[in-house]
Amino acid sequence: MGQLFYVIGASGAGKDSLINYARKGINGSLPILFAHRYITRPDGGNENHISLSPEEFLSRRAGSLFALDWESHGKYYGIGLEIDAWLQRGYHVVLNGSREYLPAAQKKYGDLKVILVEASPETIRRRLESRGRETSADIEERLHRNEEIAAGIPDSAGLLRIQNDGLLEEAGDELIRQLRVLAPLLGP
Repeated sequence: MGQLFYVIGASGAGKDSLINYARKGINGSLPILFAHRYITRPDGGNENHISLSPEEFLSRRAGSLFALDWESHGKYYGIGLEIDAWLQRGYHVVLNGSREYLPAAQKKYGDLKVILVEASPETIRRRLESRGRETSADIEERLHRNEEIAAGIPDSAGLLRIQNDGLLEEAGDELIRQLRVLAPLLGP
């Protein structure tokens, strides 16, 4: 059975950039697969995702085609059932999750490993402004919301924190190093 790595962090913390960096760095050299998300948003930027209309998403959810799904900021997010097959075959799976949905994910996948990507409020503000999807008011709301959610994440022994204020390569190499250490090389 493979290990599920549930990557979380505030919008703008750099989760997608780190996940993409690790995906390219590992490039099939380990039995680690990177799940894409299904999102009701056409513009994914740096995100590994498949765009769905809200109607198509809800149809798939009604058909029980998602292993995990949640709603955030007026959008639906889902992780396909394929991750269960990957885990059963001994692959380790990395996915971009939701901090607020973490308790539900832990209930379903009790042994998941949580990787929290963190960045300073200044870095997050700069990144959100540069992607151009949010207004100034939206950004301020996200920064405030980040503080509230961060306070609710338990600092357990199994929580891995990666600081992502500097160069992508520094935090990306740390993520790869942690995946190599934490993912036993069972293989399919």
